This record gives sequence, structure tokens and C-alpha cells, in this order.
Amino acid sequence: MASLLQGRLPVNQDVLLMQKGTLMRKVRSKSWKKLRYFRLQEDGMTVRHARQAGGRSKASFSISDVETVRNSHESELLRSLAEEFPLEHGFTIVFHGRRSNLDLVANSVEEAQIWMQGLQLLVDFVTSMDQQEWLDQWLSDWFQRGDKNQDGRMSFEEVQRLLHLMNVEMEPEYAFQLFQAADMSQSDTLEGKEFVEFYKALTKRAEVQELFENFSADGQKLTLLEFVDFLREEQKEGDRASDLALELIDRYEPSDSGKLRHVLSMDGFLSYLYSKDGDIFNPSCRLIYQDMTQPLNHYYINSSHNTYLVGDQLCGQSSVEGYIRALKRGCRCVEVDIWDGPSGEPVVYHGHTLTSRILFKEVVATVAQYAFQTSDYPVILSLENHCSWEQQEIIAHHLTEILGEQLLSTTLDGQLPTQLPSPEELRKKILIKGKKLRTLEEDLEEQEEEEELKTELEREREAELELESQFESETQELSPRSKDKNEKVVMCPLFCSPICCQIMVQAPLPKPGLPLFPKQKCKAILCPALSSLVVYTKTVSFYNFTHSREHYRFYELSSFTETKAKSLIKEAGNEFVQHNAWQLSRVYPSGLRTDSSNYNPQEFWNAGCQMVAMNVQTAGLEMDLYDGLFRQNGGCGYVLKPDFLRDTQSSFQPERPISPFKTQTLLIQVISGQQLPKVDNTKEQSIVDPLVRVEIFGVRPDITHQETNYVENNGFNPYWGQTLCFRVLVPELALLRFVVKDYNWKSRNDFLGQYTLPWTCIQQGYRHIHLLSKDGTSLHPASIFVHICMVEGLKGDES
Repeated sequence: MASLLQGRLPVNQDVLLMQKGTLMRKVRSKSWKKLRYFRLQEDGMTVRHARQAGGRSKASFSISDVETVRNSHESELLRSLAEEFPLEHGFTIVFHGRRSNLDLVANSVEEAQIWMQGLQLLVDFVTSMDQQEWLDQWLSDWFQRGDKNQDGRMSFEEVQRLLHLMNVEMEPEYAFQLFQAADMSQSDTLEGKEFVEFYKALTKRAEVQELFENFSADGQKLTLLEFVDFLREEQKEGDRASDLALELIDRYEPSDSGKLRHVLSMDGFLSYLYSKDGDIFNPSCRLIYQDMTQPLNHYYINSSHNTYLVGDQLCGQSSVEGYIRALKRGCRCVEVDIWDGPSGEPVVYHGHTLTSRILFKEVVATVAQYAFQTSDYPVILSLENHCSWEQQEIIAHHLTEILGEQLLSTTLDGQLPTQLPSPEELRKKILIKGKKLRTLEEDLEEQEEEEELKTELEREREAELELESQFESETQELSPRSKDKNEKVVMCPLFCSPICCQIMVQAPLPKPGLPLFPKQKCKAILCPALSSLVVYTKTVSFYNFTHSREHYRFYELSSFTETKAKSLIKEAGNEFVQHNAWQLSRVYPSGLRTDSSNYNPQEFWNAGCQMVAMNVQTAGLEMDLYDGLFRQNGGCGYVLKPDFLRDTQSSFQPERPISPFKTQTLLIQVISGQQLPKVDNTKEQSIVDPLVRVEIFGVRPDITHQETNYVENNGFNPYWGQTLCFRVLVPELALLRFVVKDYNWKSRNDFLGQYTLPWTCIQQGYRHIHLLSKDGTSLHPASIFVHICMVEGLKGDES
């Protein structure tokens, strides 16, 4: 079966040559470099590789897995092999999620360019695909897997095998009926369009058909008024329902006549429900919708711990790739551990461990390149400085020279502020977080004195030059004596008449760039040049909250281990909330987490901690919550804290919240699932028994979960029809996590997919939830279909 996208796929000379295949070297390390024959398949969407041309091939990657293609100059591994392979022959394929990059070396510059340009063309096409094109591609992928003998058609035996691959348990008699109905050519096989008809029969959504007919008078279409009623009554769209109905019909109705008549067919209705507009996540929250003009300490800030590590904390690899991935996923605070390196160049690694080392200047160059590709809002470079004076000066030099105008090295207006600036004011700026020798007030006072001194010196120099010029003209004929080029004639200090004045000869001036004074012999712990680059984010030691209030300033911040932060929340939760209302706090994982595991960030957010740093390289529940919170506000890396966490007089107790809060009751009807993945795709006969678990994370009284029954042997279109009820005391801090699992009575249920979002971004009504993998990548078209209803109301004293 040819790809259903054929005719729409971009095809040029590069793509055609990729489909013929190319022998290239696959590079995993300095010692693992093996020749493989790579070929783009006829569907234009899959790349396979073999040991040699014509050999048995296996899938390498799908175009939809690829995020981008980079040239070899951006690959640490390929740069390290530059003496063995010309850099122009190599390129890097970067995948979505946490999958390792693929480094390839072609036999020529021309071959490398063919693959780089061809792949990027296809990646750009996939990125722009609409919903129907995604479905067509998904169907083509399944057909390729089911067509075992690759003859472009499927027999009934192949269809039965495909059903197992697709997670469907079906009576053979019923499957054969669907097969015969789709076999319009009566060839006892299914070809392209016949397979599509078979799929449509297989995926008929009875629950959506019933919903459609509840609002449709004739059962064939929804008129404009009927669709408006549906949007207002079920989807809770309110006053905007009328205008929205016209937009949605124009967007999702497949027939031109339907658009002209302002009616929505069943296919259009299903397309709407499955789209972003029908998603549980409110589309308005995908944009930057929050006030970005408040002080930095009023926001949760997406933060990374030991960003340079892409593995564990003891022997893992350090790589600039860690910074690229963190910044592209929206991190706005990244960490750099800096140590003295060879040849005077500082290096970055996890000190006193076996982790590998990278040059500090390469880290800075990477940050400069990727800092603002995902978000324009400020990046905080958290420096853990372990270097000598000499290498600290190199650090300061690299920061100023490489970052240039991006680096914030003084206050925004040169004046002493009374609060931290806002993300909006700091757009496209990189802030240095670290130790500082003096206060900001002392820095600004010195800068002011230096400016005054500079102005005075310039004024004096101008007067001196004027007098010199006058003296030169009056003494041109006095003495034929030739002056050395380094000697300078000046007026006498008394400014008497040039005729009676004695000629004074100055010593040769120092060469430009040399210091006027010799370097001090005594070395400070912190180099002033590096200290001066710290402006709004000066790190200080934490003793207690009273000490911070009495001795620290708003631009100073403290870091807490997860253990210390938990202890403070338990013992003085309200004080911690008030502290975080005027000063930044950073929380980081315990040193015992050598496997780069993560803590639950929610309890620190409950206390208003802004920079809750995570090991972003490690997937799991904790990163699901983290991604869930920062999915809102355009994914810009800054999320405004609730108002009761921005008030320095707040009475909020994160461990024991007391009313009045707007308690909300949430009713979730879990209706059905669609095309759920398998736990193990290699086992053709295994079919999942799915259940849905709904989890609430927030303040301690709100933490809970409920789950549906499991559906036996159906991962393709399971139906649950169960309603779950939740009551939440502080919805402003709540996150909702949907997890689909495969029931296993022998052991723990296996993870199939999940989706996490803030309570405040939930859309009511009939909604699809599009599932993500453990790695946070899309499992398209896997989803669950739910109905959401929220009821608000004030509750009495509840804790």
C-alpha cells in the first residue's frame, strides 16, 4: 500500500536519492563507528538500515520522531573525530523526547547535504500536517506492519495478525464480516482505500454517534443552532458559543456544502471533538495569557539541576546537549558547576565524581545560541564556582565576550531598584546567579563615582589638550631639538607663560591594554570581575527566616536541599510562604539521588518556592507533574503564582490550608479509549486490559486518586462509562494526572500513557485527552474520551 500521503508529500531530488539508499557510518562513540546502509522507504516517512545494500533491514526511525537535523559542528562526538572524518561529511539527527541523537558520517559533502536537506524538508512537512494527514500516516504505518509479505495488499490472515498488533481482540466471524464488507474488489484482499474502509468500520464510535444524535433533529447533521446549544449546554462555552460555532464549522466540517450551509456532519463533529479545540487543555492557556509584569519572585520558574548531565550523577556523561534539551523544553534556570581545567580553561562537570568534562566556554556558547529559541523570557545561569582566581577571570571574560548584549551586568536603568524586575522587563536577557563580594548598593555607588571620575578626567584631558595645542603653536620655533616619539611636551604645573616655562618630559606611556597597577599578590576567594556580573540574583547562606528578613535584601536568594526545604515547610510553612513572597528560593535534589531520580515538586510549589530544580533527563511521575505545570502560559518557563503566595502578609499554611477557599467539586465520566499502545510491541498475541487512574496533586488534603475497572482484551476501543468524583480545597495549586494502565493481577499494573495538566486549564464538557509516553512524547492517536463537570462553592472550615 502506497502512503496515503502520496501526492501531498514533498518530493525533490534529495528525497528521491534518499529512497535509493546511502552507505554511511553510524557513530556511537570514539570506538564504535560502523558502516550501515540507510534508505528512506517508499512511504517517505520511514528510514530503515541494514549492514549492506540489499541486506535484511530493520526500522531505524520515523520522520515523525525527528525534531531537527544539525550539522556536525554542533556535535561534540563528531567534533572529537574531526581528524578521522571531515566535519563537513557528518550530521546529527535529533529526536523528540529523551532519545539519544543519531550521528552519521557520509562519504562526501554532497551525500551529507542530500540527507540533511531531505530530512529537514520531510520534518517540516510532518510538523505542518493537519489532523487528517496524521491519521493517514498512522494508517499507512499500520498497513506496512500488517502487510507481512510486502505485496501491497492484505489477506484475511494478515488482517487477523494486524488486529492483534493493534490491540484488538475480536471474534473471527465478526472480523471476517468487516473484511468482506470492505473488500469492494472481491479479491479476498484489502488494498489502500479498502483498508481505510475496514479501519472506519473498526473504529466506529457508537458513544459519539449517540451524543451527536442527542442534539441533531434528523440524526444526519447539526444545524448552527443545534451546535450552538451543544457548545453552550455541554461544553460550557457561554456567551461566545454563537461565534465559536461558526469558527468550528468552518475549521472542521469536511464538505464545502456543509460549510456554506453552516451545518456540521458526524465526521466534522468527530474531527472537532478530537482536535485541540475539543481537547481537555484549554487552548487559551497554550498562549502567554498571564501578567508578565510582576517581580520575578512572583513566578514559578522552570529550573534544571546539574543541567550538563545526561545520565547519572556519578559516572554519567556531561554534554552541552543537556543545555540544548533543557532550554528547548522551556527551562529558564540552568546550572553550571565550574572547576579549574587544563591549559587555563575552566571545565564543567560534577566535581569529585567520574562524570566526563566539557569546556565552560562551550557551555556558554550553547546557552547563547539556544537561550531564547523557545521563550523570550530571561534565563538564569546558576553558577557553582569552584575555580581559582585566574580561571574565575577567564569565566568572567567568556561570559562577557560570548554573551555580549544578552548578558545583564548592571541594573536595567542604572538605579537602585526597590523590587526585582519582571520577566517582561528582562526579555532576551541572561542573568548570572552566584556569589557577590559586595551589595548591589555598593556596586551602584562605585559605578556612580567611577562615572563622575571619568567625566572629570575627560574634562581635564580636554583642557590639557587645548593647552598643549596652544603651547605647541607658540613654541614651534624655540628649539630644533627632536623629541622621542614616546616623549611628550606639557605645560608646567603653574601654567605660566610658555616662553619662561621649562620643558618637562613625561615617561613613556604603558602600552594599551596593560594594567596601570601591578596585580595584587593577595588573592581573594572571589574574583571582582566575576562578582560584578551578579546583579539581581546574589546567592547567600540561609540561617533562619528572621535572619533573612533582618539582614538580606530582595535581590539575594538562598538554595535549599529537598530535605531542608521539606523540614522548613513542616516546621514553619507560613513563614516560608511569606519569605518566598519577597525573595527567590531554589530547591535542589538530595546528593543521595546518584541515579538522577527526582522528588515530587508539588510540595515546594505549595510553599511558593520559585526555582524547584529537577533532573530533567529522568522521565517519570515527577517530570510529568513538572511538564504539566509549565505546559501553560505558552510554555514560556514562567507561571504566575496564586495571589495568596505573592502576599508578604499571607496567612496560607501549605500543610494545613484553612478556609475560606473556593472549594470545587470535579465530576469526571471516563467514557472510552482509542488506539491505546501496547506494553510490549514485540508480542503480537498480547492484548492489554486497560484501566484509567485519575490522580490529584496539590496541598496535602487534596492529594487523592481513583480508578475505573479494567476492560478485558481491548486496547483499541475500550469502553468504561464510569464516573469519578473529586473535591478539591485549593484548586489554584492542583494538578490533574490521567494515567492509562494495563491491568496485571500478578504484579503492578503496567504504564501505557499519561497526561497531566493544571486544574485551572481544564475545559469542561466532552473532551479528548491525548496521551503521552513516559518520555513525554506524543502517542498519537492514543486518547481517552471523557466528560468533565465542575461545581464551585464555598466550604466551611476544612483542613
